[in-house]
Amino acid sequence: QVQLVESGGGLVQAGGSLRLSCAASGGFFSIAAMGWYRQAPGKERELVATITSDASTNYADSVKGRFTISRDNAKSTMYLQMDSLKSEDTAVYYCKFSGYGYLSSTRRRDYWGQGTQVTVSS
Repeated sequence: QVQLVESGGGLVQAGGSLRLSCAASGGFFSIAAMGWYRQAPGKERELVATITSDASTNYADSVKGRFTISRDNAKSTMYLQMDSLKSEDTAVYYCKFSGYGYLSSTRRRDYWGQGTQVTVSS
């Protein structure tokens, strides 16, 4: 099964920066569509940014210009550089892998990491 491990979360002051990482294993990372999602307390999970196998990116309006999503296929790792953080960015951030695991390569599905907490103080 595909395993996703997020890291890099923490506590930061408003205006500061954090870089999240998502390390993937057990799947075909280079052809997977990847994304970052977040869920704040009492809110539904929302899309933050996505990146395709061709490295095309898409961002939520709320983070556009402040966050940058990227991927390193050689390391099977996706990143989210978060700059100019705001208190409203506080949430658990989740890594999503949309593609094929090595053990079920004919069935496309979504895989989720356990999440990493980002807290922005104001």
